[in-house]
Formats: sequence, structure tokens, C-alpha cells
Amino acid sequence: MEIVDPRTFRPLDEQTIVRSVRKTHRAVVVDSGLGFDDLDAPVERVVQADAPTPHATNLEHLKTPTQDKIVAAVRRVCHANGN
Repeated sequence: MEIVDPRTFRPLDEQTIVRSVRKTHRAVVVDSGLGFDDLDAPVERVVQADAPTPHATNLEHLKTPTQDKIVAAVRRVCHANGN
């Protein structure tokens, strides 16, 4: 087991995180829910689908975050309260 606490998001120490994943082959992201009471919409996550990466390009596109998926998530958050 290994714990990586980056302490900052800017600049994010991506090398340490990737090095840990390469070593342990696992990752858990913990969020304390900071600011939850101030949210007007649920937090949206745009990540790869929880599946092995397929060899076919068209299937890989379905699994991978795209600009369209990001825009759709932003629209869901912005329109969640009817604005």
C-alpha cells in the first residue's frame, strides 16, 4: 500500500501520482466534499469508462473522454437549476 497526498492541485505533481500507479497498479481518489452545501448541481466527472481499452478506434472513442462529453457535463451542471 502507498499513499500519495499531493497537497496542491496547482502545480499537480503528476509524476509522483503516475509513479505510484505504476508501482501499485491501483488508485483511489478521495474528496472531502469541500463546498458541498454551496453546490447548485451535482459534481460531474468526465473520465474514461471503467473497461479495458479496446483495439478498435471507434470503440476507444466511446470509452475516452471527448470534447463532446466534457461540454455535455458542463451543460448538465449549468442547467441543473433551470438557468
